Amino acid sequence: MRTILITGAASGINAATATHLRAAGHRVITADLRDANIIVDLATEAGRAALIAEAERLAPDGLDSVVAGAGVTGAGNPALAVRVNYFGALATLEGLYPLLARSFAPRAIALVSTASRLRTSAGTVAACLAGDEARAIDAAAADPATAYSSSKYALARWIRARAVTPAWAGSGITLNGVAPGGVYTPMTAGVDDNPEFRAIMTNTTPRATGAYGQPEDLAEVIGWLATARTGFVVGQILFADGGTDAILRPDDF
Repeated sequence: MRTILITGAASGINAATATHLRAAGHRVITADLRDANIIVDLATEAGRAALIAEAERLAPDGLDSVVAGAGVTGAGNPALAVRVNYFGALATLEGLYPLLARSFAPRAIALVSTASRLRTSAGTVAACLAGDEARAIDAAAADPATAYSSSKYALARWIRARAVTPAWAGSGITLNGVAPGGVYTPMTAGVDDNPEFRAIMTNTTPRATGAYGQPEDLAEVIGWLATARTGFVVGQILFADGGTDAILRPDDF
């Protein structure tokens, strides 16, 4: 049995992942704004600190896996996308690093998105990677349409850069990302009933499969990374998207 902490676990993909892992016999600690073992707001410094403190209290012997899954679209609130999707995810992964280091086979996973392949703001991405939250928020406000894609792209860049360092792979802690495509979750509620939204999704996340994915489809992928015996999968952004990435980038892999 492994002890696994999942953020954003009150609904959608992360809730399905928690259910999947519990069914497999693992202990799952959930974190979210509501309906979770740890109630925190990862958009705030206080919430990030509370996550670490509560995780240490609930798992004093350490964590075997961490899934940084909390995310928001940022629609109408680009600052929130930057705060949660990038800085909240980093606070989760870096803050829980000492607990992961106590495991014999530690695994860290963050949810990215196929949106990371859409148009991004160079200013937002650069500020995120520089660790300047205030500047990243200002840049996102200047180009709000790209706040979500920029925050997720920056997160993917951070994963790729950090995963291969001595602190992570060199210490036996695998760090990878999972990039969902079109999945039926609260974030995509109403896609079938809104022609405009459906057209946007069709253009930005084309798929080879006949239907959008279900949260359980992603839960199986994330669950495997969180429990994999092998430590040889490092720094990957695994697209679980019904073929979206292959359609958009057939010659780039």
